[in-house]
Amino acid sequence: MLVVAIAALATLFLPWPSVLAAQIPVIDGVVGGVPKADTAPVRPKVLTTSATTPGKLRVVENSGVCEATPGVHQASGYGDLTATESIWFWFFAARSNPSTAPLALWFNGGPGSSSMIGLFQEHGPCRITNDSASVTLNPYSWNNNANVLYIDQPVGAGFSHGTLDVGTSQEAASDVWNFMQIFFSDSRFAKYATNDLAIWTESYGGHYGPTFAAHFLSQNAAIAAGAISGIRLNLKVLGVGDGLTDPLVQYPGYISYAANNPYHPLVSSSVISRANTSWTRTSATGSAGCKEQITNCYDGGTDFVCSEAQSFCNNNILSPLAGNYDVYYVPAMNPDPYPPDLTTYLNRIDESVYSNFANTGDWMRNSRPDLETVINAGVRTIVFDGDADYILNYIGVETMADALNTQFTSLYKQQTFKTYTVAGQATGQYKNAGNFSYVRIYRAGHEVPAYKFGNLAYEQAAAQMFTQIMSNQSLTPT
Repeated sequence: MLVVAIAALATLFLPWPSVLAAQIPVIDGVVGGVPKADTAPVRPKVLTTSATTPGKLRVVENSGVCEATPGVHQASGYGDLTATESIWFWFFAARSNPSTAPLALWFNGGPGSSSMIGLFQEHGPCRITNDSASVTLNPYSWNNNANVLYIDQPVGAGFSHGTLDVGTSQEAASDVWNFMQIFFSDSRFAKYATNDLAIWTESYGGHYGPTFAAHFLSQNAAIAAGAISGIRLNLKVLGVGDGLTDPLVQYPGYISYAANNPYHPLVSSSVISRANTSWTRTSATGSAGCKEQITNCYDGGTDFVCSEAQSFCNNNILSPLAGNYDVYYVPAMNPDPYPPDLTTYLNRIDESVYSNFANTGDWMRNSRPDLETVINAGVRTIVFDGDADYILNYIGVETMADALNTQFTSLYKQQTFKTYTVAGQATGQYKNAGNFSYVRIYRAGHEVPAYKFGNLAYEQAAAQMFTQIMSNQSLTPT
């Protein structure tokens, strides 16, 4: 079984902690809740200095795990940021023309989720089967025509381990930049440094993606100005799926989606009414509601103010409006057994990383300005969503896309949605404006590549979207 092979692989890099969970934790019964101060996990130190090689990679090549295509190179291991901080990665070379193919970085969300979710459940070279005990080769893997690098970050997420000092998206961006400097300094991977680079992410990646991409651009500019030394990252693409980017704009989408989505109402009208009151009420009438609390966070709010906004809004809006339906795929009751659970296949993560982010209130910070910066810098950008996802639903995400203030805003607003077809199958709705695209995929849940629609295969629609964007093209129906 592949689980045995992965465990054996990981033991080459002692120690390795527990690994995987759902993308967004349930805290005291609240989806996306904030842990109480007296019960929040303590930041552990689980790495000894004797296990590390600071500033270098520790690598196992061609383990035979997951990618069974003959001649396709793979490598996994750690990039040691310091003596006590190590980032886990898994690299798969492109099945076709790897020397010239672009390099795509993949990050799952959480914060604190392992990117092995993307690898095994979504778009990796192999996909976990419904019995959660085996895998099959994925013909629509994203490494068909791209080199793909799955990264567990920040330290503490998935197999990454060490001192847990990261509690904001910006701190995470700095660590990822440092990891990429180590990665491209290694003789085995230096040849990819000049290839086009892409960031792909989902869920909390609505924060990660824009923040990481903006940080890369800023660091590149500093290198060009001689302010710092380093390897320039050739960023060309940003992809954000089902992402939390601008909470103030997106949170009303929970109320709208719970009442009216393509499938069924999620809760009664009385629950929706209470959530609406929780959104609109103000301190002038007694106590601040969700809208006012997020606004206060945006207006220079402290970590405490922003953390309280997350706690209040998720207790009173996000979590109760889901009802008894799966927050990641609303056609199913909670919990939906698909995608197959990875916790029996590998293990599960603790909530220390998530707690660190909850304490800083990073959840309720606005990442839309960074997204606008990246689009305006000429980076081809796509925002995508599944119409069956509640937790980062398309109503909120499309409202965020409508609110973007970029050089393509006027053009985007002039567009009407068109049907996105894949091999002749109507699969979603899309818009293109300059180097920005948006697509909503029918019948897809939170992990868009994990699903299929109509007569298409699993992940076929997402693979077409990925291939077109990675080729520096706008979305085009086929």
